[in-house]
Amino acid sequence: MFDLLIQYIREERIRLDRSKFDVLAAYHDPCNYGRKAEKLFGHGFFDEPRWILDQCLENWVDLYPAKMNQFCCGGGGGTMTTGYNEERIRYGRKKMAQIKATGAEMIVVPCHSCHGQLNNIKKEYDMEDLQVKYLWELVADCMIL
Repeated sequence: MFDLLIQYIREERIRLDRSKFDVLAAYHDPCNYGRKAEKLFGHGFFDEPRWILDQCLENWVDLYPAKMNQFCCGGGGGTMTTGYNEERIRYGRKKMAQIKATGAEMIVVPCHSCHGQLNNIKKEYDMEDLQVKYLWELVADCMIL
């Protein structure tokens, strides 16, 4: 996914308007695309999504800690479907605190599980106004048609 988006942006097959969003955004590194990919394949996808964010947004920040030290959102490993909702919500507390500490109004994620988890738990942490966007959705929203 990352490589294709980067290719299309570089080739100008996709042209982007960086001024479409006037909010502070943050990026979340999913476990599977980051740490797990690094461990299994020798390459974690850390720089690629950040390059894409730079093309889409004028104002975004990393969460701390980031990349290999990023906190899990609590939604991976199928927890969204296990029925252990109280535990899943509790597991997400560090992630929500990370986001809140940045003051970000939007969190960008490339992972379906992370997207579902963050959307599901944001009200539990008084963050109902937080926009949760897929990376590809952000690209689509910033496209110049």
